[in-house]
Amino acid sequence: MMERGLMNRMEKQNLGARNFLYPMPTTLVGANVKGKPNYLTIAFCGVVQAIPPMIAVTLGKMHYTNEGIKENRCFSVNIPSRHMVEVTDYCGIVSGKKADKSQIFETFYGTLENAPMIMECPVNLECKLVDTLDFGGTNEVFIGEVVESYAEECYLCNGVPDIEKIEPIVFSMYDNNYWGIGSHLGKAWSVGKNFSGNGDAVKKYE
Repeated sequence: MMERGLMNRMEKQNLGARNFLYPMPTTLVGANVKGKPNYLTIAFCGVVQAIPPMIAVTLGKMHYTNEGIKENRCFSVNIPSRHMVEVTDYCGIVSGKKADKSQIFETFYGTLENAPMIMECPVNLECKLVDTLDFGGTNEVFIGEVVESYAEECYLCNGVPDIEKIEPIVFSMYDNNYWGIGSHLGKAWSVGKNFSGNGDAVKKYE
């Protein structure tokens, strides 16, 4: 017979149809609007596929940045570090319609020549717009092909960005909080080999 404490622990509460996908990445999406670089804080961002590399960013239809993405057919996704949390949040609070955000960061351009990127961010993805999706809600989904990525040597390990060196910001939705990355848990496609199938591997993390 199952103990009462275990039974209580296993009773799940209905939370409704909400996007509790934790954590979410915190990014700065860049686009040239009316001839100036503009940056917007976006957490609705994710990988679409690996080959060719594609990424999706979801922006509210009211955002100033959308105009530049559509006009120039390109955009950037910049990954800020935890040391940039204040300026990152500012870019989500203040609209480019009301404030000129072109001078906040040092901007650079890559192969597309019209997708502004942030020098201060550890990692930058330069994207060519391949599709725009509208599901009838308040948002537009921009699908971009990553044509180039950029990072300084100090953020790399064996030629790829190192999460401990980048110190990215992650976001928890609904309670509206930013978080840092915690400790390393294991090597992907490796740590699972220790699982015996009897639940012991799960119990040790409880």
